[in-house]
Amino acid sequence: MTMLTTPLPRGDGLALWRQIASRLEAAITSGQLVAGARLPTETDLAEALAVNRHTIRRAMEELTGRGLVRVEQGRGSFVAEEVVEYPLGSRTRFSEIIRAQSREPSGRIIRIAEIPAEGRVAELLKLRRGRAVVVAERLGFANGRAILLGMHHFPAHRFARIAALLADNPSISAALAASGVPDYRRQITRITARMPSPEEAELLGQARTRPLLLAEAVNTDPEGVPVDVTFTRYAAGRTQLVVEGA
Repeated sequence: MTMLTTPLPRGDGLALWRQIASRLEAAITSGQLVAGARLPTETDLAEALAVNRHTIRRAMEELTGRGLVRVEQGRGSFVAEEVVEYPLGSRTRFSEIIRAQSREPSGRIIRIAEIPAEGRVAELLKLRRGRAVVVAERLGFANGRAILLGMHHFPAHRFARIAALLADNPSISAALAASGVPDYRRQITRITARMPSPEEAELLGQARTRPLLLAEAVNTDPEGVPVDVTFTRYAAGRTQLVVEGA
């Protein structure tokens, strides 16, 4: 692309990294670089513009911080796609939310295990400490891009088959329906933020320097009994949480 390979003017008082960031921004906003497009590597850009890689990296950090570029660990830099709006209400269903925005939802179970309920999980599920819970960690995708990583906790005495159900179909709603809970409501959601762990950054395909949005949710059956406590980590650069009824 000509605008990315034309020599940079020197000595005009404008830092080289700012010139590079401006050129990339112009290419993105004009549509020359479309959403999801892979950007040239730092090495290629440095060679084309006759600058060092640190200068390119500084420009990329600026664009990443402004949400114009996203970085995937081990894959490179890409033009950021539109942000997925994720409403949090009394009836939050992943597939319905994603399809409502003309995107294709999918999911993958990362792990399923049975563990003793401790601390916050036992409190929210209203279980005695040490009672067994089934924990299922699920990665959720919109059009093939990971946007959330949820850790679900189900009372094992009530959902003895849920591990097998999720192994066959990663849909939480379908697994609960097959377990006798065709409908459930979100009782409460608490939202915080933090930096990702290396594993979380890798699974969500985002830089470790970008924060995660975290939501702690309690879902109950029609009688108000807790059936699922979920700790969800959202890729902040690709997801905007919308609190309904606020």
